[in-house]
Amino acid sequence: MTNFDISFYKGKRVFVTGHTGFKGSWLCKLLSNVGANVSGYSLESPTNPSLFNIAGIAQDVYSVIGDIRDYKALKEAFDAVQPEIVLHLAAQPIVRDSYKNPVYTYETNVMGTVNILECIRNSTCVKSFVNVTTDKVYLNKEWSWGYRENEELDGFDPYSNSKSCSELVTHSYKNSFFYDRDIAISTARAGNVIGGGDFANDRIIPDCIRAAINNKDIVVRNPFSTRPYQHVLEPLYAYLMIAAMQYQNKKYADCYNVGPDDVDCFQTGALVDLFVSKWGNGISWVNCYDGGPHEANFLKLDCSKLKSTFEWRPHWNLDKAIDMVVDWSKCWIEGKDIRVCMDSQIEAFLKA
Repeated sequence: MTNFDISFYKGKRVFVTGHTGFKGSWLCKLLSNVGANVSGYSLESPTNPSLFNIAGIAQDVYSVIGDIRDYKALKEAFDAVQPEIVLHLAAQPIVRDSYKNPVYTYETNVMGTVNILECIRNSTCVKSFVNVTTDKVYLNKEWSWGYRENEELDGFDPYSNSKSCSELVTHSYKNSFFYDRDIAISTARAGNVIGGGDFANDRIIPDCIRAAINNKDIVVRNPFSTRPYQHVLEPLYAYLMIAAMQYQNKKYADCYNVGPDDVDCFQTGALVDLFVSKWGNGISWVNCYDGGPHEANFLKLDCSKLKSTFEWRPHWNLDKAIDMVVDWSKCWIEGKDIRVCMDSQIEAFLKA
């Protein structure tokens, strides 16, 4: 591993957009645990229940509830804390929802990126910015090898395409406004994440957990689609590594794929089989394609650049990741202390 020590964040002022979401909540807990001064700007938690509320993340951060589309409110929150490091996670993240409400998706994912970059452009405090996008930014040709960072950007659906636009906006701002300033800017394109506390609709692991709790069959829309699955702590650690390394040396500012090794690019049906085996209680799943809108069938990332640049490797394989999902979920169902569970999983991850 390149000389990244997560204790770098102790005392650092970190601003997280989208902090009330699933990934944002885990990120805030991770940063808080290592002593960062974390501020967040986001809408209210997008799900009910929500990890942000269940885990009491508000006690770990200075939390401002606001819309990323509202530049004035965002800048007020931003200016109040004068962050050194900004991690941009705020987004409308659901493919199917983007078909239902494309205008909101583009406003949030594109103009939200413009707004946070405007805050940075009109400040002098920020040294490091990472825009979190998605593996779906690439023009998907349904080929069997992983996409590299120099492949064409052209997401198909409104969500994926808006994230492609977010990448282009970031690149334009970087060239137009930051090339001669001491501000390092990167984008991180992550694969599908799983983990305890994801309650989103139209995501396979939350669907599995809801079905298991209600003693129903798990409905799988497309068991033969292939995706790069990873535990949520994997990309979060990578984002923090990129942000820290480029903070110290601007040469690391770039675009990076963040995904699992090839062995953890699973067909959805195989992923559900693994979940079923870990959960127990005789649950099962059914193939039930519902005729929904287009989604990519085969998608894989080539993460050689992240690995060669930072000597990075995934901490947990998918088998271990599912263990962690089941452990967290049963902790929640049984009414145990979620914060203790998260602390335990974060500690185990950092020791891996």
